[in-house]
Amino acid sequence: MKAAPFDYVRVDHLDAALTLLDAHGGDAKLIAGGQSLVPMMAMRLARPAFLVDIHRLTDLQGLVRHTDGISTGAGVRQAQMESHADVITGLPLVKQALRWVGHQQTRNRGTVGGSLAYADPSAELPLAAMVLDAQIHIQSLAEKRVVPAADFFLGPMFTAVGDAECLTRIDWPVWSGGRVGCAFEETAIRHGDFAMASAACQIQLNAEGQILRLSLGAGGVSGTPLVFGALTDAMIGKTLTSDMAKDLAQAAARLCDPGSDMHAGAAYRTHLVGVLLERVLIQSAQQASLNAA
Repeated sequence: MKAAPFDYVRVDHLDAALTLLDAHGGDAKLIAGGQSLVPMMAMRLARPAFLVDIHRLTDLQGLVRHTDGISTGAGVRQAQMESHADVITGLPLVKQALRWVGHQQTRNRGTVGGSLAYADPSAELPLAAMVLDAQIHIQSLAEKRVVPAADFFLGPMFTAVGDAECLTRIDWPVWSGGRVGCAFEETAIRHGDFAMASAACQIQLNAEGQILRLSLGAGGVSGTPLVFGALTDAMIGKTLTSDMAKDLAQAAARLCDPGSDMHAGAAYRTHLVGVLLERVLIQSAQQASLNAA
């Protein structure tokens, strides 16, 4: 299929993009990399009447390391983030998640902000944002606001970004202090396809091997990425064993609500995410034990 007819304008300033969004409301869509929007338009799942191209905006570029985190502009390309030295050292979970995003060619064009804004339930960066508790900056002509990842993803392809707003920046917390480990796993029919289920974990241990911090999440098994705060909070101060990892993974899997499609049924996805969650728990704990301060 071909996209429905639309008007197109390329802007050079963020204010110009926000003015157009304010004028056209829900009839307008922003485009930067186009790796999510263009296929949706081709299948006529999205039919914007007005397309605003923001890929040239310097306001949405830049990757900056701060004392306690890394800020990325929404327009930063996924491939750029994947290869950036500060991301490799400070955000290894994001680095791992990015290698699962599509293919190299799509990561060369796809943007970090675009992946979050389109909020595919099986997408990798939204899951990483949830596990790390990223802070997402949103701007309109009238105001700027910051939304934590936990409040940003509202449903499948539905976020806290309003019709007249633009996602501008993401602040990714960096865990300091050493003995931090992470892991990201997913299963798909082929590498680059939509994940049937995915799992991500980041853990920090003390010198005795007890858990200081733990964040665990799953993707592709609900309308939004999931994190299991109540379950992981109960693990603080404990030493993770293989049996504990399995029990925690199974408890988390029972909280998921996957759907069924031609690739996998709900029961299979529930089993699969339990396996992936157990795997990332063990992998991240093993890595953390080797990463002394």
